[in-house]
Amino acid sequence: MPKTPTACLALADGTIFYGRGFGATGTRVAELCFNTAMTGYQEIMTDPSYAGQIVTFTFPHIGNTGVTPEDDETADPVAEGMVVKWDPTDPSNWRATGHLVDWLEKTGRVCIGGLDTRRLTRAIRQQGAPHVALAHDPEGKFDLEALVAAARGFAGLEGLDLAKDVTCAQSYRWDEMRWAWPEGYTRREGPAPKVVAIDYGAKRNILRCLASAGCDVTVMPAATTAEEVLAQSPDGVFLSNGPGDPAATGEYAVPAIKGVLDAGLPVFGICLGHQMLALALGAKTVKMNHGHHGANHPVKDVESGKVEITSMNHGFTVDSQTLPEGVIQTHVSLFDGSNCGLRMADRPVFSVQHHPEASPGPQDSFYLFERFAAAVREHASVKA
Repeated sequence: MPKTPTACLALADGTIFYGRGFGATGTRVAELCFNTAMTGYQEIMTDPSYAGQIVTFTFPHIGNTGVTPEDDETADPVAEGMVVKWDPTDPSNWRATGHLVDWLEKTGRVCIGGLDTRRLTRAIRQQGAPHVALAHDPEGKFDLEALVAAARGFAGLEGLDLAKDVTCAQSYRWDEMRWAWPEGYTRREGPAPKVVAIDYGAKRNILRCLASAGCDVTVMPAATTAEEVLAQSPDGVFLSNGPGDPAATGEYAVPAIKGVLDAGLPVFGICLGHQMLALALGAKTVKMNHGHHGANHPVKDVESGKVEITSMNHGFTVDSQTLPEGVIQTHVSLFDGSNCGLRMADRPVFSVQHHPEASPGPQDSFYLFERFAAAVREHASVKA
């Protein structure tokens, strides 16, 4: 580390971490979380679910595969910044089109390297996700009192509707399918049952998975009403991932979801979409101590007994004790027993807390897209 640190991370409790700054200069105030994935740092930084957060990567090799536009989950990074143990290395991958540091600087993300991320991760686990101020100044000049005050002044994510900040501005069609060797991304062609995807902060690979499963996808903004959804004459509705407090987003989203449920359509939700569906069915959500973030989280399907390794990214969870009669818990986390899935007992309406689109992460749960597509095709055939 240089004699004069060029970045510092100030926690609301007054703890200060010094390190080497990279990416953009300036200060960012956010909630700090840690992610245990060993791959996919670009997908993580561009996941809209990380709005309002700075990510600590527990895996030390960050930057070694560079960056490529093909791996962006949205147009630009959404996470406010990153914390790493080792400085990002030069890219060494045939798909790389750029250097991580250059990409972070261009997109305005403030980052710090050289920290003891094990110590930081333990603090997050023990004390909960802290509010922090991350500053990068090449001259190493920091007003520590001001940074700690900024961290303490951060309102946090509870009660915060961030879906409105990351959703699409208008509806659009999506036909790009999953990446495959050697063609890369291809387009879905031909007639298919229609699915409306409500965008609370949707990752592109989720939409690709829907298209690859054989769905004609129309993406609509988070505040879309049930009447606007039903005007599309869909055969199914998908509820996407996204950031913030589900109860806050639910102020406008829950009435729309209830309207869709009343219409008898198949429904599938992921992450925030899972939480929104739970709220619409009468359950409640709560803030977690430090959340689940990583591509190596074991989840058990309690109905089949199968254990899946999954990708996770959430700081709120559905309180399984509040699930109403007729709503069945289908998946649980093997880390802490928290709810990771539900379904209605008598209808093709289901959701999961984890991310089955595997970007980054394993592909154990892709079958959920196929299950939804099958329900959508059945609804379309009955309607026809």
